[in-house]
Amino acid sequence: MDIKEKTIALIDALKSTCQTYGMGNDGNEYKIITQVFLYKFINDKFGYAVKEISAVLANAEKWEIAYAEMSEDDRLDILDELSPDIPRLYPQHLISNLWNQQAKGDFDLIFDSTMTDIADVNMEIFATQTTQDTKIPLFEKLTQYVTDDAQRAPFARALVDKLVNFSFEEAFAKHYDFFAAIFENLIKDYNTAGGGKYAEYYTPHSIATIMARLLVGDRSDLHSIECYDPSAGTGTLLMALSHQIGEDRCTIFAQDISQRSNKMLKLNLILNGLVSSLDHAIQGDTLVAPYHKSDDGQSLRQFDYVVSNPPFKMDFSDTREKIAAMPARFWAGVPNIPAKKKERMAIYTCFIQHVINSLKSKGKGAIVIPTGFITAKSGVENKIIKHIVDEHIVYGCISMPSNVFATTGTNVSVLFFDNSKTAEKVVLIDASKMGEEYQDGNNKKRRLRNFEIDQIVSTFQNKEAIDDFSVAVTYDEITSKKYSLSAGQYFDIKIEYTKLSMEEFNQKIEEYTVNLQTFFTENEKLQLEILEQLKKVKYE
Repeated sequence: MDIKEKTIALIDALKSTCQTYGMGNDGNEYKIITQVFLYKFINDKFGYAVKEISAVLANAEKWEIAYAEMSEDDRLDILDELSPDIPRLYPQHLISNLWNQQAKGDFDLIFDSTMTDIADVNMEIFATQTTQDTKIPLFEKLTQYVTDDAQRAPFARALVDKLVNFSFEEAFAKHYDFFAAIFENLIKDYNTAGGGKYAEYYTPHSIATIMARLLVGDRSDLHSIECYDPSAGTGTLLMALSHQIGEDRCTIFAQDISQRSNKMLKLNLILNGLVSSLDHAIQGDTLVAPYHKSDDGQSLRQFDYVVSNPPFKMDFSDTREKIAAMPARFWAGVPNIPAKKKERMAIYTCFIQHVINSLKSKGKGAIVIPTGFITAKSGVENKIIKHIVDEHIVYGCISMPSNVFATTGTNVSVLFFDNSKTAEKVVLIDASKMGEEYQDGNNKKRRLRNFEIDQIVSTFQNKEAIDDFSVAVTYDEITSKKYSLSAGQYFDIKIEYTKLSMEEFNQKIEEYTVNLQTFFTENEKLQLEILEQLKKVKYE
């Protein structure tokens, strides 16, 4: 097996262990899987890094033993040379040390204390935080989720057993392309809540790639770039964006209300070499309490690139009035609370406004929205469309295939913003017929193939007009179409004409006449049969 297959096998083995101990599909399973996976990753990353620094460790038969036998001063010298992106581990933190203590009866306590001690030692760099500045550590106690006390130590042993015969070392050079696929596999079972739940659904890698490629392009002159996602979820959009820019040339800023998403985002940042951005990964309600502020501490911080895949519909009636009390931020308004079905409140409209507010004067942004928005004729939706068209902020819209999201059947489109307002035309693409169908459990889904992604990107960048696929229209043309951003409304209607001789024409008319007569005859028969059946029912 190659390293990707081995890594997926490790993930499957960890999930199997959780199932064996009664936590398959348990609400806490994702914590165990993601944290144990991350523990293994940083253990191997640490070993890889210290062997590059120390010849003694590099040449040792077992580097862990050599590291444990070093003097404290020698170990501290090595730790001083480590990059800040590498967690500091001591001999008692290593997986090999846990392996050697498995026979102890209180192994569950040893396992948990090891994890929490690593978190404490690395709190300054590797913790995330909430909007109230509460630190969220790297790891927490995991065996507590096993209900039966007697099963906790065996559970911890089973987890360690899965870790010792695998190494990440050959994967470190692969970086983003490798870990993007691995991360998607790792979390796929924990993002099934659907489009109505707050930021719990995963953005397909294909859509994240399209957004990043179109926002950044092939620019190689970027440096000190700031990227932001106000509904970051697990970080897929930000990872694609940072990869397109260059991880060493950008800083990531994120916020999301979900505790689950914050844990997964933390893992994603570490896997992709963005440890320095952990401090900017905030857990909390972006709309009510946006954390990232400008230097005055009052106005919103603005960024070079802003991306978002917000929840579309949900009940935010508890916080609506707080949000509505900020008219400067929500200039197009806030959706009203419906008398029925509060969960249908269009919260995504608030995120569109927040994304636009968060752009620098020359900043660019992209947001995933329900396709119904792009032809809205009333309400907050229509006010937003008029604003982004009249102010020349929107410069593109791509309608994606149906069922492209793993957890929602809602048809989606992606809006592209450029706050420099320099675009002369808006590119509209209808990619709804693209993609290949595949089976996802009991559901049929669609996914974009690489050549289709390339076609979308190329068409958009070149502002090409392709029959039944794309157009490039002026802002005046959009206004004349009552502010519709649907590509289909701008396609030319084509009527095919065929030359017929008089004999061919008469033959066609005769065929139509016969078909109509047949239709009426069959229709009369059907009506008589129905009447007969009704009579029988009546007499019975």
